[in-house]
Amino acid sequence: MMKCLFLAKGRLDDHMNILDEMTEHIPWQRLTTPYGRGTDIPQLIETRQYKALAELIEHQSTLWQVTPWVLRELLHDLKQRAADPENVTLDEIELYIAVASSFSGQQIGSGPEEEMQMNELLDERYLWPVNEEEDELLWEEQPTSYEPEPFFSYYYFSYLLLKQVEPVFTALLNGNQELALAIRELQSLLHEAEED
Repeated sequence: MMKCLFLAKGRLDDHMNILDEMTEHIPWQRLTTPYGRGTDIPQLIETRQYKALAELIEHQSTLWQVTPWVLRELLHDLKQRAADPENVTLDEIELYIAVASSFSGQQIGSGPEEEMQMNELLDERYLWPVNEEEDELLWEEQPTSYEPEPFFSYYYFSYLLLKQVEPVFTALLNGNQELALAIRELQSLLHEAEED
């Protein structure tokens, strides 16, 4: 069970620009998904394979080590494409819905017990070893990347990223009627997470 502490609104506001923060290098091959390493993710992002990405960032209401990083890449791209809402697909919105659905009951308005920045999740202590030979053994133990603080941070930062682009979702709602039902569902899930 994740440890949740309520935060003052100011603490949430401290992280509201994470979409535009730059990360020199995301070591996808050292971040995990429900099926192993995230090595294939850059290619999936580039080719906009949203269904395949959704399977790697959310599984049975669990978010994974790669989730906030995939979201940041996708949402940054979505923000750039928002002027042309017809180029946004239902598969993409459904990926965001899958992530937002995982927030239910998480008291997402809380954050890491100690102040943490998203880029800290790429610290060496949370990354998986370069050599993948011992991955199975690491899963049998509790890897540091899935201890309560970093694990809850995957939810926390994923939520903040989605919240940061709420105006984009509203613009898409007004500009692409085919996505309206899905975007309303996404907005509802984000609103529910805010109230938890």
